[in-house]
Amino acid sequence: MDALAHDMIFAAVSHLPHMIAYTLVNAVADMEEASGADVISYSAGGFKDFTRIASSSPEMWSDICAMNRAEILKAIDGFTGRLGRLRALIEKGDQGNLRAEFERAKGIRDSLVKGALRGEKE
Repeated sequence: MDALAHDMIFAAVSHLPHMIAYTLVNAVADMEEASGADVISYSAGGFKDFTRIASSSPEMWSDICAMNRAEILKAIDGFTGRLGRLRALIEKGDQGNLRAEFERAKGIRDSLVKGALRGEKE
């Protein structure tokens, strides 16, 4: 794999998830601070599973961001665009297209788990 492909791929499948996990933890902490409500202690399996990687080394991840800045920024832009579309569907109450978004993601995730995305055997 050449360096450009590596940087793009890992910005998407490794670096972006870390950025999202760090941001989610901080966003929930901000909600807690702003509301005065005890929010984080109600975290269950989903939040804990999703944010596990936010326990990764801040020093290492700040270095990775410095070294792969351009591709990480592209990945963040793609993610925020996708999140914005999801927000718009929720705001409009567009249940059909919202369900289609969830079904697409579920299908891709299920294929990943089964190993079908790269032609792996079950």
